[in-house]
Amino acid sequence: MQGILVVDKPAGWTSFDVIAKLRGVLGTRKLGHSGTLDPMATGVLPVFCGFASKAVDLQLDHDKTYRAVLRLGCRTDTGDVTGRVLEQRPVTGGEKELLEVLPRFVGPQMQTPPMYSAVKVNGQPLYKAARQGLEVERKPRPIQVYAIEYQGSPAPGEYTLLVRCSKGTYIRTLLEEIAAAMGQLGTMSALRRVRAGLFAEADAHTMDCILEARQQGTLEALLLPVERVFEPLPLLTADARVAAHLMNGCPTSRYPAPDGRYRVRDAAGAFLGLANVTGGVLRVEKLFVERG
Repeated sequence: MQGILVVDKPAGWTSFDVIAKLRGVLGTRKLGHSGTLDPMATGVLPVFCGFASKAVDLQLDHDKTYRAVLRLGCRTDTGDVTGRVLEQRPVTGGEKELLEVLPRFVGPQMQTPPMYSAVKVNGQPLYKAARQGLEVERKPRPIQVYAIEYQGSPAPGEYTLLVRCSKGTYIRTLLEEIAAAMGQLGTMSALRRVRAGLFAEADAHTMDCILEARQQGTLEALLLPVERVFEPLPLLTADARVAAHLMNGCPTSRYPAPDGRYRVRDAAGAFLGLANVTGGVLRVEKLFVERG
């Protein structure tokens, strides 16, 4: 099977758990996913199957949108409610203070990855060191928060935020920093990814739905075409001669198109892959079909 299966990741599963399960469901080990989610998190996890797995690192849009809940009054070692409580303090601020500080966290900024993360330092994931009780020096990394929308209080001392941000943003850390700016302790009590790049909740399927589709023989209908990832690029339709050149890795000279990057289909409308035009020369960048 070739294409993108957008999974609604259940709570309690790691992203690797999802991939391991789908290897059996889809009958292939050629799988990749876009954007790791914490075990406690739910939501949009695009899984790239077959030739589509080559598109994971070529996506045009890596931005994410999360719905998160900030709980005031405590701080944990993991930055969320699954961790060990390190400190507790009475809550002395609320919605007013939250709304006052939120604008400070919109825009480009530097963020230090949490110890409980998959970021590697000297070849070792930080979470492995954290489980041994070690603290490793981490370098702040550039991130960008495009927008934060306050969505109400589901319980006393808890506040829901919709955060649109760049790849590599740790929402747990962001919430801790927001709480600190309020003069409070804080941790994350819930997290759901509602968008990953071009893929939204409406595209996602639960694991139960996926397993049922396999039993009914309709699993392939759940897959989105890999071309979906590249829809923002201009389309180029190649005739038989040019398509043959692309399939063989040969450039095509005097090609009548402006310089740029293109998604390419053949004359029958089948998606072939990506190509670039430079100075009238068309060259293949990446194919998503078997070379013939």
